[in-house]
Amino acid sequence: MLFHKNGSGKARVGAIAAIAVSIALVATGCSSGGSTGGSTDGGGDKANLAITFLPKNLGNAYFDTSDKGGEKAIGEFGGTYAEVGPSEATPDAQVSYINTLTQQGVGAIVVSANDPKAIGGALNEARDAGVKVVTYDSDTDAEFRDVFINQADSAGIAKVQVDLIAAQIGDAGEVAILSASANATNQNAWIELMKTDIADNHPNITVVETVYGDDDDQTSFDKTAALLQTHPNLKGIISPTTVGIAAAARYLQTSEYKGKVALTGLGTPNQMRDYVTDGTVTAFALWNPADLGYLAAYAAKALVEGTITGAEGDTFEAGDLGSYTVGADGVVLLGDPFEFNKDNIADFDF
Repeated sequence: MLFHKNGSGKARVGAIAAIAVSIALVATGCSSGGSTGGSTDGGGDKANLAITFLPKNLGNAYFDTSDKGGEKAIGEFGGTYAEVGPSEATPDAQVSYINTLTQQGVGAIVVSANDPKAIGGALNEARDAGVKVVTYDSDTDAEFRDVFINQADSAGIAKVQVDLIAAQIGDAGEVAILSASANATNQNAWIELMKTDIADNHPNITVVETVYGDDDDQTSFDKTAALLQTHPNLKGIISPTTVGIAAAARYLQTSEYKGKVALTGLGTPNQMRDYVTDGTVTAFALWNPADLGYLAAYAAKALVEGTITGAEGDTFEAGDLGSYTVGADGVVLLGDPFEFNKDNIADFDF
């Protein structure tokens, strides 16, 4: 897999050849039809390895990939996998799913939060019922979950995107940001860090606007068009969301702006391969989302079995990824982001 951990918890890049085998994506969206199955014991029982993934929304290629990683891990340790979720990534859209899973008595919920607070009450009701809660990709406030699986250090994610756009526009000019939803915890944290980095280290770059495509392809496509019309001197776009960067690339590919306006951000190789190959996009970054889901599933297992509680210093084994340590505030770090470009993108399949 792309990111591994050694005993000290340091990330390293694994063998590229292994990636295509271990994370081949079958983008089916909801693999188990939303049923949880598993133990009939109450949520949180050590034998109850019924683990359900609740992404921001279904039909999202990024979460198709990450949740497939979770399914792989759950298959390895003999649990029961399911995936449920809303069609749109709105702040309170996940609440009813959490309530249903609590009533069903699953062992753990693995959720990517659309809002840091909106689902907090439902999650704490689940925890009161004995269900373990793991957040991944996008966190809630820490009081609402047991562990957060962070894809990479937020500062590192922000820096790699700023470095990429700076290199592509000659470290000068106007840039805009095309984000997901306005309430997305991870997006907002990265955006603030990107703005700080640009202000401190790139005085000739100006962020002229931040817009939100709501992780919807057509909305993101339309927002890209509007940005280019509103800002005729725009030199680059940063889109820290896989839906947004692909939609923006699709617009640029057949527009007069191809080769004139740079685009970078966070995307998957399979989404972005054609755009990199034809020169629409020079380089972008991401962690391995399949590894993110895989690690989240093993964290859920460790919580259900009582190996960890989410306390700082807790350690657990995560299958092929090795040993991980829980950090401050219950955060587990997957690893560093990776840059994809024309020289290496053909080596990856996810």
